[in-house]
Amino acid sequence: MAKRKDIEQVVEELLQPILDTKYECVDVEYVKEGTNWYLKIYVDKEGGITIEDCEYVSRAIEKKLDEEDPIEGAYILEVSSPGLDRPLKKEKDFNRSIGKLVEVKLYTPLNGEKEFIAKLINYKGDDHVVLEMESGEEVTLSRKDMALIRLAVIF
Repeated sequence: MAKRKDIEQVVEELLQPILDTKYECVDVEYVKEGTNWYLKIYVDKEGGITIEDCEYVSRAIEKKLDEEDPIEGAYILEVSSPGLDRPLKKEKDFNRSIGKLVEVKLYTPLNGEKEFIAKLINYKGDDHVVLEMESGEEVTLSRKDMALIRLAVIF
């Protein structure tokens, strides 16, 4: 079986002509949960994604996957919105989120805290982010030190 990352990359390439300029591929995950394999595709568009959009992308990619057959064995296909609290993974995710509040979870505490909310000030191409802490202090962190960084949802 091909490696998980290879499968995700191939699926993302197959998605591009389907998504065209109307949709954006936010992420593709090929993961095992329990005894089942899942191919999870997260798409978005300006103004938000609808169930009809997910259905359209699902039907189109399902046809393409059947033709190309890049995945050996059975899997469950899921197409959905990345959600309001989407994790930031790609450079475009970080650039789009500059100026917004993000939730950060660290492997090692910073100033005694492993989880906090801060404003994303900058993303450096060398996988570093600049955050403005609640105190106003600016902190630069490496992405490898973060277990998670995602948009904060404040109610």
